[in-house]
Amino acid sequence: QVQLVESGGGLAQAGGSLRLSCAASGRTFSSYAMAWFRQAPGKEREFVAGIRRSGGSTYYADSVKGRFTISRDNAGNAVYLQMNSLKPEDTAVYYCAARTIDALALMAFLGSYNYWGQGTQVTVSS
Repeated sequence: QVQLVESGGGLAQAGGSLRLSCAASGRTFSSYAMAWFRQAPGKEREFVAGIRRSGGSTYYADSVKGRFTISRDNAGNAVYLQMNSLKPEDTAVYYCAARTIDALALMAFLGSYNYWGQGTQVTVSS
């Protein structure tokens, strides 16, 4: 089992940047592919970005491609989401998630993730 704790959320202006962190504890962190999801008020939780166990491959939702970057530090048991050129529509609670499946296939599928953090709020003002 792995426990996930997100941090780094807050308030940013449109065009600004934030960096989210997700600290993992428990079983070997490098055994898990990781992802970030987000959920805006009144909307379903949606995939943002994913990264394979080794960090060698990443995958992004079209809405954030070119603006967000996911990375991981297996030695430090952490995954990050660098968010640049923020837009008001990026406002949401951001969740870190882990899964044992490593393939890129279905990386955006919420149901394939075994563990979730509690979320961190990101608010982007216009």
